[in-house]
Amino acid sequence: MSWSFHVNAFQNFLRLERSLSPNSIDAYTRDIVKLQQFAEMQNPAPAAPEIKDYHLHNFFEFLSELGLSPHSQARVLSGIKAFFNFLMYERYIESSPADLLEGPKLGRKLPEILNLDEIDQILTAIDHSTPEGGRNRAIIETLYSSGLRVSELTDLKISNLYFDIGFLRIFGKGNKERLVPIGRHAIKYIGIYLEEIRPFISIKKGHENFVFLNRRGAKLSRIMIYHIIREACIKAGITKKVSPHTFRHSFATHLIEGGADLRAVQEMLGHESITTTEIYTHLDRDFLKETVQKYHPRNQKMQ
Repeated sequence: MSWSFHVNAFQNFLRLERSLSPNSIDAYTRDIVKLQQFAEMQNPAPAAPEIKDYHLHNFFEFLSELGLSPHSQARVLSGIKAFFNFLMYERYIESSPADLLEGPKLGRKLPEILNLDEIDQILTAIDHSTPEGGRNRAIIETLYSSGLRVSELTDLKISNLYFDIGFLRIFGKGNKERLVPIGRHAIKYIGIYLEEIRPFISIKKGHENFVFLNRRGAKLSRIMIYHIIREACIKAGITKKVSPHTFRHSFATHLIEGGADLRAVQEMLGHESITTTEIYTHLDRDFLKETVQKYHPRNQKMQ
């Protein structure tokens, strides 16, 4: 039997036997669909009754690597345990593979995640009347819009901006190339920086193609990006420990919690599989772009 059969049966059980609200049923369903997506990445892809404890362990490692916070992982685990208890209750399986999983111990410790209000606070606190403020707004918008590593941000080049199709050309770890969608907010503020601020900088030879420059016309360093973020957080009154990677994890968490396809988020982050050496199916650019436009919270605010 297919995943859809078991998911539909689980939904009917939650609705008829447990009398849950539509919102609660949707939340449970999103958790199971995440597992289904992960299962379909495997070769061969296991059906729901064929899921074993090692599949679930690898699944939560995968969510952790993508950037899903421990709190969110615990919520997903709760839904998955309910699903397999249902399969056991209906005698599709003899025992639940989720029984021995413990939410708080899953995955490695991740940096704190910023919620959307906190991100808005940081962006609003930036002084846009100064050239540095305009640049810093563009930097933080880009980090959160596309989930870039700090090194990918500092190495970003003008020649690799494809705003007409809404993508950045990124060279990540091991110089591996990928195309990453960029949101409309980030495009707007990068455009302001490039048109109204950067032309008045005396650019150092060899740095002409880098997007973000310091006052001396040189490419920004990683340390400078940390400093920019720290100062913005202080002005915004954010007491969490925030780094460039915090925006990367917030990007991934917000997309996944919104229902984005796991494979799309994985490809946008430039992660290789941590559970298999097999290269995942290539996803076309339209699908990646649609994922960001549909599930990224700042894009939803513009609609």
